[in-house]
Amino acid sequence: METGKKEKKFISLVVYLHNEEYQIVPFMEKIVPLIDTHFEDFELICVDDGCTDGTIEELKTYLEKNNLSVMVNIIHMSFHHGLESAMNAGRDLAIGDFIYEFDTVRIDYSPESIMQVYERLLEGYDIVAAGTTDRVRFTSRCFYRLYNKTSKGKGIIGPETFRIVSRRAVNRIKSMGQYIPYRKAVYANCGLKMDVIYYRQEGESAGSKKVGTGERASLALDSFIYFTNVMERLSLIASCIFLLITVGMGVYILWDFLMGISIVEGWLSTMTFLAFGFFGVFALLTIVLKYLSVLLNLIFKQQRYLISDIEKVVKE
Repeated sequence: METGKKEKKFISLVVYLHNEEYQIVPFMEKIVPLIDTHFEDFELICVDDGCTDGTIEELKTYLEKNNLSVMVNIIHMSFHHGLESAMNAGRDLAIGDFIYEFDTVRIDYSPESIMQVYERLLEGYDIVAAGTTDRVRFTSRCFYRLYNKTSKGKGIIGPETFRIVSRRAVNRIKSMGQYIPYRKAVYANCGLKMDVIYYRQEGESAGSKKVGTGERASLALDSFIYFTNVMERLSLIASCIFLLITVGMGVYILWDFLMGISIVEGWLSTMTFLAFGFFGVFALLTIVLKYLSVLLNLIFKQQRYLISDIEKVVKE
């Protein structure tokens, strides 16, 4: 990109907000001037996910003080939906050629990283994320490792702070007719080229307040159900274990019969029946889980968020 020359592509900035009263202004002061310097036109979409502090008041004060001439929309969610559903609402409203998704306003990266992902996108990618492996939770590392090993697609996911998505990628997701319960997973499995640029963390961890423990656990479980076959594998493994036990009991009975060994009457038949019964239960469970995974693909949820109103703070 030539120095001093602004990009003509229209950019959408989608920013997630939930009780970030002391972080929103520093974020805006770093990000907005940088975007304004490098792009001719852009819009700002802030998703108010049930803020109960002064986040929105601080945002409006900043916008009025700096007299921004760009279009600014504040999406007020009807209640606290969580990161994924709230960002889906913001992405659906965005009209840019390229869409930046900021999952948090806590900046632990150099602002120049924002342009690095854009320049990488221009090299032929449709999704480029920025992430760091510094100070990643042990549980998160375990989740990414297990997910990537059991994922049905070829895409690899990991810790990300923000990303840029092309309009083609957004259209691809919409054409798939899918509600997005976990954006990283859907982007990784949409069939388009994606990349991740890693940076060294500066200051406070950006993800330290991004998602609560309960929400992370629920999101992880949903992701395993939607995008991996881990449940089917566990059920299949259990079925195989009980099948081996059943076969082993049969061999044991035959051996005792041939050797003339006397055992407690009814014990072997009872154990054989239980082992075979558990095998049948888990075999049926494997079949049921397979059918459920097919049904999920056929009737994937379309929309899972409710918007209270959309407030146009600044209009060009």
